[in-house]
Amino acid sequence: MERFLKFAAVGFIAQLIDGSVGMGYGMTSTSLLLATGVAPAIASASVHMAEIVTSAASGTAHWRLGNVDRKVVIPLAIPGAVGGFSGAFFLSRIPVTEAKVLVAVLLLGLGLYVLYRFARHRTNDEANPTHLRRRFLAPVGLVGGFVDATGGGGWGAITTSTLLAKTGRPRKVVGSVSVSEFVVTLSATLGFVIALGWEGINLTWFVALVAGGIFAAPIAAALTRIIPAQRLGLMIAGIILLTNARTIAVIAGADRAIVTMFFAAVVALWILMVGQAIHIHRRTRAEANGDRVGSVAVGVDEATLGTTASH
Repeated sequence: MERFLKFAAVGFIAQLIDGSVGMGYGMTSTSLLLATGVAPAIASASVHMAEIVTSAASGTAHWRLGNVDRKVVIPLAIPGAVGGFSGAFFLSRIPVTEAKVLVAVLLLGLGLYVLYRFARHRTNDEANPTHLRRRFLAPVGLVGGFVDATGGGGWGAITTSTLLAKTGRPRKVVGSVSVSEFVVTLSATLGFVIALGWEGINLTWFVALVAGGIFAAPIAAALTRIIPAQRLGLMIAGIILLTNARTIAVIAGADRAIVTMFFAAVVALWILMVGQAIHIHRRTRAEANGDRVGSVAVGVDEATLGTTASH
């Protein structure tokens, strides 16, 4: 029972992160299962089975709150489903270590770009929307689905960071990625069932992860409407950087002291850029207040002049 509650807590935290910033469920849940000695294919299969339910709950919540760009979902979800099925079916036969390093380096670069973008520029979900073409969304979905299935997570990390770098619309990106994730996880789970059989999915872990995730889904969707776009973008950038910095360090087998220094540098950079964003926000607000005061003063002067002229 104690283990069940622990997995339920992991499911809640993982879905809270995933539903609010568009990534983290698979990586968090799979990491716990792997730490207990579960085989990668079985861990990924169990997590994806749970994600069918949690992603459906999360996607529905985002849809109701208006966080979804309908033009993005299908062009992203269908290639993602193809990638997810392929990745799940061939997981036991494909060496993924080299692919994980390549993807982690790519995501680290995207994370730096997203961090710079949201630290230097104030962003509004409704302003300057960027049209995403199918020929751009298709490869992103395909790679995201494949890496998600083979690595036990990564759909949100790849698609959210890439779409953010392209559009700069956190709320719409997170909502659209969450809705399309349901199709991807359904396809990946089908691939695992065909490759491993139903015995490859642990129903106890499935129920525990689902129980925690369902409670977190509506809370996470609401957070994307409460948290300002710029802060949400900076939070996502921080998660991308820290997650992939850890992946690179672990795979490289770096010394603990080097890993600590690397993490400290990443955290310091993130804090520096957040400070820069706060400075720009305060300066922009001060300029806006100054303009308002100037406008009021001009209005008063005009009114005074008008009164004087009438006399």
